[in-house]
Amino acid sequence: MTPSPIELAVTAEDRRVARLAAWAMGLALVDAAIPTPIPGVKPGFANLVVLVVLTRYGFSTAAWVSLLRVVAAAIAFGSFLTPGFFLSLAGASASLGALALACRLPRHWFGPVSHSVIAALAHVAGQLALATLWLLPGSAVLKLSPVFALAATVFGTVNGLVAARLLANPGPTAPVLASPAAGAR
Repeated sequence: MTPSPIELAVTAEDRRVARLAAWAMGLALVDAAIPTPIPGVKPGFANLVVLVVLTRYGFSTAAWVSLLRVVAAAIAFGSFLTPGFFLSLAGASASLGALALACRLPRHWFGPVSHSVIAALAHVAGQLALATLWLLPGSAVLKLSPVFALAATVFGTVNGLVAARLLANPGPTAPVLASPAAGAR
């Protein structure tokens, strides 16, 4: 008697999330390849995908894309379940939490750029909080917070401007991030 295979139904939404997570993962690889003078300071290009997904498909899809990106990047870089993985997960979780709150702010004052800056600052805050509580107790790591906050503000602004442009121009860039059938569920 042979065991019957388990079949999982794959929906169009599952395919969309996988495709978007793959884009975020690709951008995370680009992030990792860019040398920076200060360890831990990265442009956060993968957050572009999360911002666009949040705006186009909602918080739930953005959360899946972000989580899959963190896990896939950790596996690809060989850092799954290491302190670096947990720092990344803490940053992504804090960023998503901040985005959930930021999405409730008035749209005529807050858009992709402000959302991106808020998310970047929350990402840094989440990572610094975990590092302070777990890895480096005390205030030593907090002395670097102005540097990380400045980098988050700069990169958050740049990423937000790019995300705003992607969202405003549904031309050739839209099919890259979302398939033509992306609206169909």
